[in-house]
Amino acid sequence: MALNVPVSLEFFPPRTLAGIENLAAERQKLYALQPEFCSVTFGAGGSTQQGTLNTVRAILKEGVPAAPHLSCIGQAKGDIRRHLKEFQAAGVRRIVALRGDWPSGYGPSDGDSDFYYARDLVRFIREETGNYFHIDVAAYPEMHPQARTPWADLDAFASKAAAGANSAITQYFFNADAYFRLVDELQRRGVDIPIVPGIMPINHAPQLLRFSDACGAEVPRWLRLRLEAYGDDAESVRTLGHEFMTSLCRRLIDGGAPALHIYTLNRSAPTLALCQSL
Repeated sequence: MALNVPVSLEFFPPRTLAGIENLAAERQKLYALQPEFCSVTFGAGGSTQQGTLNTVRAILKEGVPAAPHLSCIGQAKGDIRRHLKEFQAAGVRRIVALRGDWPSGYGPSDGDSDFYYARDLVRFIREETGNYFHIDVAAYPEMHPQARTPWADLDAFASKAAAGANSAITQYFFNADAYFRLVDELQRRGVDIPIVPGIMPINHAPQLLRFSDACGAEVPRWLRLRLEAYGDDAESVRTLGHEFMTSLCRRLIDGGAPALHIYTLNRSAPTLALCQSL
């Protein structure tokens, strides 16, 4: 099953043996999509950093390119240097470079840190490894929830591109106009690296709405009300979500999106159904 644009997939590292075995089985089903690469999230504060590397190694062993997430908050340069060497030794050629979340009550003005922003991490990776890694960074069609203004958010993204980022993956969103506006505004600033839309299949309403409220992804009011009204009617939620996301992805592809990056939540069925429709 091949789409007319490249697709990449995101997983999170399981914490149990059963989770590891389940993800391995789900990956095999998803490889029918011929993903350009698979990214693996990076646990904050050391919670799943080894799990990230183990999952990346498993994907590489299966013959698929893998891109670990690497966040820099709470990490010294020596920590990042060690991670980069581990990635190189494993055969990784692509990294998703992120700032990560500040501990509650802390921010860039509090205490000492080797890294304050994702651009600092991107710059450090380039200083340490040159062009060895393809570096993806995050983009926010609806503005980073901690950005002071939309223009400050655009400036922050431009600084990551200037530091050496090759491309970007967006936070998931449900408004295609927000994505196209982001791309247009960055191009007017001379930033022309590829910006790949992040796609979250709609499969479970309470989980989706909780995630969206936490990360600032706006769910259209009509969609939220319908999802909430369905309550425990899981089949209706899946049907509505599938139709909505299929329409969104078609509009993005028709509008020139260079690829799709799908947040799988370690489940194959919603992603396979979406891509089958496309």
